[in-house]
Amino acid sequence: MSIERVFVWAGLGAAAYLMGSVPFGLLIGRFRGVDVRTLGSRNIGATNVFRTVGKRWGLLTFLLDAAKGFVPAFFFPRLLARWVPAPVDGWDALSGVLFMALALAGHTWPVWLRFRGGKGVATGAGGLLGVAPLAVGIGFAVWVVVFILWRTVSLASLCATAAVCVSGWVFEREGGILLPALLTLMGVLVVVRHRDNIRRLWQGTENRIAYRRRGSS
Repeated sequence: MSIERVFVWAGLGAAAYLMGSVPFGLLIGRFRGVDVRTLGSRNIGATNVFRTVGKRWGLLTFLLDAAKGFVPAFFFPRLLARWVPAPVDGWDALSGVLFMALALAGHTWPVWLRFRGGKGVATGAGGLLGVAPLAVGIGFAVWVVVFILWRTVSLASLCATAAVCVSGWVFEREGGILLPALLTLMGVLVVVRHRDNIRRLWQGTENRIAYRRRGSS
């Protein structure tokens, strides 16, 4: 590989990490006069913003965090293809997973926040939409069903992660087993980041989002 291609790889990889490390939840909270790291779960992700800042701000955080994963996963492989020829079948998807993983690493361990970031669900979902849309569609459907039944974001996220991993092995093997294997590794990362939630789920103390009834104050 030529030195120019090395610089292309390094530049896009660094851009993916730095894009992922932008703490949108923290910035939106500060814009609203709130430090989300001191409230609720003290996490900078969309769920804590939803609870502590407001629903629309939580939704905005989710969309922005998802974009951090989608842009590197979908667009960076196409930029890379201009300089580096595809060595194997399914290379676009595989390189997309790599850039998504770097964005996810940036979100989970942002250099600006002493490597203490979010749990990566929204960023991972956005990245998966760029490289494995069928798997993420199945994962999203599972998330919706579990959330409606139990109204617990962490449980829905964990079940959706498992669904994406399984769907990857079933539907995303055109380029071999590397893509589903990478998806599984990312799923393991999401589960590890949710270890406190898993403990609270086991103890029955995890927060649930209550539906507001009409006419309630």
